[in-house]
Amino acid sequence: MITVAAAWVLLLLVGGGVALDRVLANAITQNFDDQLDYVLTAMIASAETGPDGEVRLNRPLGDQRFLEPNSGLYWQITGSGHDPFRSRSLWDQRLGTGAPHRDRLAHFYDSEQLGGEKLRVVERDITLPLSKTVWRFQVAQTRAGLDEQIGSLRRTLVRSFALLGLGLFVMAALQTLYGLWPL
Repeated sequence: MITVAAAWVLLLLVGGGVALDRVLANAITQNFDDQLDYVLTAMIASAETGPDGEVRLNRPLGDQRFLEPNSGLYWQITGSGHDPFRSRSLWDQRLGTGAPHRDRLAHFYDSEQLGGEKLRVVERDITLPLSKTVWRFQVAQTRAGLDEQIGSLRRTLVRSFALLGLGLFVMAALQTLYGLWPL
């Protein structure tokens, strides 16, 4: 009886732990993506086309990390037939651009395109007023902070569920022993 109870407790805790891990990891990633999308939206709102047809920002983006080389936070604007307009933080590197998107939605993905640095990238294709060029706006941030948050969450979940499982196993064993004691 103790073995059957322990097996059920283990099965339910593993299933619940995996489900809870997925929900919380997705919530943390969604929050990270929302912050990137906020920066992307601010960048698009401050973009305009100059007299030469090149894109420019009419006000700087607020985060200092865009000015520090290899800071882990990057932006880039790319258009067909134009040189990429990019943050100083990219230094001499460029963010890759894939196939054009057929919509105007934000697209999120993971990448290792900057020397193996794990990045989370958001991008949108936009046609600016008075421009015939479809511009690819991209914001990328290193995943180090995101991965550390998810790792910390997982360590806490494993410890908590292990302690809970031990407590439930002990209680099932005590209940079985005291229940069967008269027999």
